[in-house]
Amino acid sequence: MHRILVIKPDHLGDLLLATPALHALRSALPTAHIVGLVGPWAAQIWRGSADLDALLELPFPGFERTLRRRGIVARLRPYATLLRYALLLRPMRFDAALLLRDDHWWGAWLARLAGISVRVGHAHPRVALLLTHTLPYNPREHVTRQNLALINALTGSTLDPPPPLRYTPPPVDRAWAEQWVSTHVPPDNQLAVIHPGTGGPTKHWLPERWATVADTLAARPGWHVLLTGGPGEADLVNTIAGAMHNPVQMLVGQTSAGQLTALLAHAAIVLGVDSGPLHLAVSQGVPTVHLYGPSDHLRFGPWGDPARQIVLRAGVACSPCGVFGACPLGYAQPICMEQITVNTVQDAILDAKTTA
Repeated sequence: MHRILVIKPDHLGDLLLATPALHALRSALPTAHIVGLVGPWAAQIWRGSADLDALLELPFPGFERTLRRRGIVARLRPYATLLRYALLLRPMRFDAALLLRDDHWWGAWLARLAGISVRVGHAHPRVALLLTHTLPYNPREHVTRQNLALINALTGSTLDPPPPLRYTPPPVDRAWAEQWVSTHVPPDNQLAVIHPGTGGPTKHWLPERWATVADTLAARPGWHVLLTGGPGEADLVNTIAGAMHNPVQMLVGQTSAGQLTALLAHAAIVLGVDSGPLHLAVSQGVPTVHLYGPSDHLRFGPWGDPARQIVLRAGVACSPCGVFGACPLGYAQPICMEQITVNTVQDAILDAKTTA
């Protein structure tokens, strides 16, 4: 295999969870020309990777996180995009394509129309017939382990132990984080970061409970608490800060992925729900506490030492449901998140700090 295309349409956290597979592929085929094909919304995670020779961007239909247009033109646009990019990829003469999202029929069609003769993925009902080589599909298997299995299937090589998450912020972002910490965090203080937001309302925890946890941390001598958020999460972060009794620092919508990662690397602990920034913290070896409800921790949980990367769940019977827009049972606050208590989170903070 001389030229390999790796297709990954997803967002920040998903691309990060695929970095061990990229490294395994590079280790198995050090002289191959490996090209990543990703959405522009997460390209920064793979950009500059030593495991890739080139990175291409494609606005994969259905992954834009924008309001969907209606009408016949909007319905035909994904197929027009498919044909356009297939024609662009065909002259590149890839020997093999790896589909790193098991249900991505659009990507499987793209590889086939681009004339790529070896197409490797999982035997998901949506894509199996479009692939030349398939692995058994297990919907509860961790996505990183799934991706590593694809590399093994293509190359016959396995890394033991499996690689960790791999992302190094650019030097300019690391310098920015150093400056920010030296300016805002008092000397000898430990930085605790809470990132409460994510893409999907049902994955959120109650703001007043985050406020209680943040207050408890802020009241401890030698701790400095920072609330972070991405674009569009200012209301959530402001609500939490407004419910607190202690002053707290906020940094919302002001950092790139590289800057945020470099900043998280300075933290003594990072807390949040199932989100890309929490995976970024894991990639820097920082102790983390993750609150999971509707999303599957077995499939999308932190890829790291369970003693340092702690997952909290209420364990209700309907969880995980995989529905992130609104609770299928009609609850305004999904019970899978509502039943995670403040005491449970505070105990996990002590456990994570003890093992740090």
